[in-house]
Amino acid sequence: MKLEGCHQGEDLHSFRSQSPTAEFVEAVSPSMRSVEAVMREVAHSEIPVLLLAEPGTGKKAVARRIHRLSPRGEWPFFVVCCAGLELEQFTRLFPSKPLAGTVFLEEIGDLSAEGQAWLLQVLTKGNACEGQSKDSVRLICGSARDLESEARSGKIREDLYYRISGLCLRLPPLRQRREDIPVLTAHFLQKYGHDFQKMVPRLSDETQQLFQEYSWPGNVEELKNSVRAIAAVGDEHVAMNGLRSMLLRPDPDGNGGRISLKQAARAASREAEKEIILRALTRTRWNRRRAAEDLQISYKALLYKLKQMGCSEYGAT
Repeated sequence: MKLEGCHQGEDLHSFRSQSPTAEFVEAVSPSMRSVEAVMREVAHSEIPVLLLAEPGTGKKAVARRIHRLSPRGEWPFFVVCCAGLELEQFTRLFPSKPLAGTVFLEEIGDLSAEGQAWLLQVLTKGNACEGQSKDSVRLICGSARDLESEARSGKIREDLYYRISGLCLRLPPLRQRREDIPVLTAHFLQKYGHDFQKMVPRLSDETQQLFQEYSWPGNVEELKNSVRAIAAVGDEHVAMNGLRSMLLRPDPDGNGGRISLKQAARAASREAEKEIILRALTRTRWNRRRAAEDLQISYKALLYKLKQMGCSEYGAT
């Protein structure tokens, strides 16, 4: 079970969520701006919201945004991942004592049949349903699946589906809101430049065009990871070397196809990590323990990475 801000065995009443970590970046694209208009309206109601979108589109960030815009915005915001959630764990999340705040259920379609029945019972009793005051929990659900079809086929309870979808909000994938790519890129560059304490690099026209033309099957999350690799190194050309070479490499079948940017981004991330480790080792004169402290990873983790790089025999402990 994934429950942000909560230790195993605790219920929602025993803690307050930490500051939001999933960033919401205001859009410039017409498709996303229309979604934001609906978000502002629904935030001031207590109607349950169902967010439908492809993986990596930012459902959690949108849920947080709705919460922050709502009258309960200063109350806790909780995130629960439904995959693998046991009924015993789930029942602890909604005790009989009224709750305050917002609960976001990630991938509600993964909830077990027992969990669905229990949640429906909670909603029917009015602990998390339309018309309740901000002294009770507000429910927002998210899914990357076609829950309406799954409700018709019996994969998810039809009565539960209609309970959680008081308002169904579909988020556009990144390829349908390309106007937002430069805005998101700039935001992530600034964020990770600050996190890594590096000067924010200016992306070349070539990289910007590559980002603009790519289909981004991993959506905003994939873009964020690609920008993170660039910011981690602090040098676009170093980070993008592996990326560009991967894009031009023929596929294993030898038919001349290109490898996706998602795969290339992973390669760029590995190159960026290697560069960071080598720089840390250079600063510490290849003292591996000091380098591990500098990198804020365990000594064992550094040894493993050095082995992957083929450098395990170098350096002093």
